[in-house]
Amino acid sequence: MEHEKAELAPSPASEIRARSSFLVLPLLFLASTIWLAGCAAPGEPAERKPLVPTAITDLAAHQQGNDVILTFTLPKDTVDHHPLKKTPAIEIYRGFDPPATTISASHEPLFLILTIPPAMVANCSEKDHVRVVNSLDASDLAPHVGWTASYAVRTRASAKKESADSNRASLRVYPAPDPIADLKTEVTHSGIVLTWTPPQKTILGSAPPISAYHIYRAESVPELQPEASPNASESAAGVPKLKASLARIGESPEPTFRDMQVEFGKTYVYSVRSLAQYSDVALESADSNLFVVTPRNIFPPAAPENVTVVLVPARGENPAYLDVSWAINAETDIAGYNVYRSGRDGVPGTRQNPELLLTPAFRDMNALPGRQYVYTATAVDRAGNKSSASAPVSGSIPVEGQPTKP
Repeated sequence: MEHEKAELAPSPASEIRARSSFLVLPLLFLASTIWLAGCAAPGEPAERKPLVPTAITDLAAHQQGNDVILTFTLPKDTVDHHPLKKTPAIEIYRGFDPPATTISASHEPLFLILTIPPAMVANCSEKDHVRVVNSLDASDLAPHVGWTASYAVRTRASAKKESADSNRASLRVYPAPDPIADLKTEVTHSGIVLTWTPPQKTILGSAPPISAYHIYRAESVPELQPEASPNASESAAGVPKLKASLARIGESPEPTFRDMQVEFGKTYVYSVRSLAQYSDVALESADSNLFVVTPRNIFPPAAPENVTVVLVPARGENPAYLDVSWAINAETDIAGYNVYRSGRDGVPGTRQNPELLLTPAFRDMNALPGRQYVYTATAVDRAGNKSSASAPVSGSIPVEGQPTKP
């Protein structure tokens, strides 16, 4: 019996292994639980808050021709004060209020008329400044002549929510006179003369009274200047590249204008807009045909006047000579003068000065006593244009001992 009990009693080593087995089982269970928890299906992800741009506050509108031009600045931040990392889409809204409504009190509902996707925004913007043109056709204007057109803009950075409305920009709208189509120019010595035919109608019928014409001009970039001709002047088939935008240089009550602030050799682009006078609005038309002209100086100066020939008698060892002089030319671009001498009237003379005379005077030290000479003078401008000859004037040096002819 004692021997049996001894065999049934566990040894120290077997006791340790048994205890280890009991410890491992709970650990395996805990690891399995953790592993199962890690493989459990995740819950639904939390919905991200949509990006909502801040509202535009500087929307402005004005009418030129039958176009309403909208300008504003794109938002840079969201309403949560986070920067917008991508260009938002633009939505343009418009509505009309009856004439009795004041512009500042427009509250009619606005309707979406144009959406500009983000990829197209760069086509109508420079940096963050956007310019959008809403063209009014006959169906827009016919029922709304003199009405107030109101505009608002929203931007959208996500499909779920757009920005709040911008400020409203409102204006009275009218049909503009048709653009002038026959602008032409003529280059003269004193400037460029523009002429055109007054417009007769609008897209809705006859044109209102034209109160004035506004003249615009810009300088074209050198590489697009017309090919040189004696007086290059041509209408622009396309839109020329300009150094700067067209700028208003004058106004005329008649369909003609003289631009005297031009430089020969430069290329200018002209446009004319007619100004229609409605009861409460003076409305410019759209641009006329653009006319490109490069004025060339091919205009000779006037012939010198009041040419005189004076005998200067001999003094001591200094022989007598003839002093030729004339009135200075009025032109401001005179480079100098030439003097011609002939043996008789009606015969072309020979130039006496080897270089241009900078002053209107010439001393003829080669005139021989007893001979009659005929003198003429011409003027030359800085472009190399030569005037016609002055009226001929005669002079002579008497032979010594002979009386001088009166």
